[in-house]
Amino acid sequence: MALDIVIMAAGKGTRMKSSLPKVLHKLAGRSLLQHVLHTAGELGADRIITITGHGAEHVEAAVQAPHLQFVRQMPQLGTGHAVQQAVPALHAEGTTLILNGDVPLITARTARALIEACGGKKLALLTIELADPTGYGRIVRQGGSDNGQVRAIVEHKDASPEQRQIREIYTGMMAVPTAALKRWLGQLKNDNVQGEYYLTDIVAMAVADGTPVVAAQPKSEAEVLGVNSPLQLADLERRHQKALAERFMEDGVRLADPARFDVRGELHCGTDVEIDINCIFEGQVRLGSGVRIGASCVIRNARIADNVVIHPFTHIDGGGDENQQGVTVGAGSLIGPFARLRPGAELAEEVHIGNFVEVKNSTLARGAKANHLAYLGDATVGERVNYGAGSITANYDGANKHRTVIGNDVHVGSNSVLIAPVTLGDGATIGGGSTINKNVAAGDLAVARGKQMAISGWVRPVKKR
Repeated sequence: MALDIVIMAAGKGTRMKSSLPKVLHKLAGRSLLQHVLHTAGELGADRIITITGHGAEHVEAAVQAPHLQFVRQMPQLGTGHAVQQAVPALHAEGTTLILNGDVPLITARTARALIEACGGKKLALLTIELADPTGYGRIVRQGGSDNGQVRAIVEHKDASPEQRQIREIYTGMMAVPTAALKRWLGQLKNDNVQGEYYLTDIVAMAVADGTPVVAAQPKSEAEVLGVNSPLQLADLERRHQKALAERFMEDGVRLADPARFDVRGELHCGTDVEIDINCIFEGQVRLGSGVRIGASCVIRNARIADNVVIHPFTHIDGGGDENQQGVTVGAGSLIGPFARLRPGAELAEEVHIGNFVEVKNSTLARGAKANHLAYLGDATVGERVNYGAGSITANYDGANKHRTVIGNDVHVGSNSVLIAPVTLGDGATIGGGSTINKNVAAGDLAVARGKQMAISGWVRPVKKR
């Protein structure tokens, strides 16, 4: 049986007070619509049809998913009118699942339950009871009983005072037999307060046709909460992060404060991981066992091996979606505080990167150390290298990048400049304050600095008064 998923994403989102289409606002580092598309992708749909309208070109360019196609709703004349635009893209038979692009936390588990409740023969609605149902369509059941058969959905704006007391609401998501959906959509009328074509009117049509109307409920309220304002977006963000924090703690991760912890991508943790306050994880991050992360660290697209200690205020950035060089940190390494690892940083076991040290597109072999105030860019660093404070690789000549190669057991004195391309052989020593622009042979000492002078009897100038 064919499964089509229709995602409604045409609205402007006026209350967001933003030029960005509402469905592209981000929750946990991913757009609202991309969250829904991710869930849709887990369901094995034959087709995913996303209905765009406001900012359609921007929306269509910003998201992606397998089997995804777009249809446009121009102008926007209601939810029923929106789904009408998707009719030509639907299969003749099967089930159509309708989701909302601004309801990001719907789970595949709940969506599957809705599809199963439909079974290709029934109209299945996702409903929930809310303490404050204002703004939502109310579920009207036969005889007013909570257990009565669903007879209709009444939009909030059209509801009577009595109907507005109903707490069971329609979440905007349903699963419908596709053939019946097409037929009912063709019968919609706009004789209501808003002059719009309401998708919810198909409930009364189903009842009139003798099609059973059933309801399914989500596991949590957060799954069905939509985003219409910055306040609602922030509230949903905190709900989502709280749920993630609880899940990690149930798996054994120690969080200093679950209320000050943010995952904006995917985080995978080994055993005995400790995370202090105000840490942010973006993209794909893997933490090995025994990892300890200090306060206020930001880690993006990185793999951190076992028993690594990341001291506070460290920034590890493995690049964005289009630049997946990533960052890797070997077992037993010490990073920070106030360190920065950029895309392409590859650290082997027991490497030390200290305060105010930046590493970019460089590999550091086992036991290498750069403990203070240094820059390593486009460099290959051997085992047990001691890279002195204030030293840098001058890797850019104004047009091109060049590489620096530092052999095993090299000692680079403080405040040195290594002008790439240059190679330092195994066991070489660079005197502090040197500017090196020629290769240094293994075991040699290289010193390149001005000769020190001392002038006896020199008198410091005095300011004239």
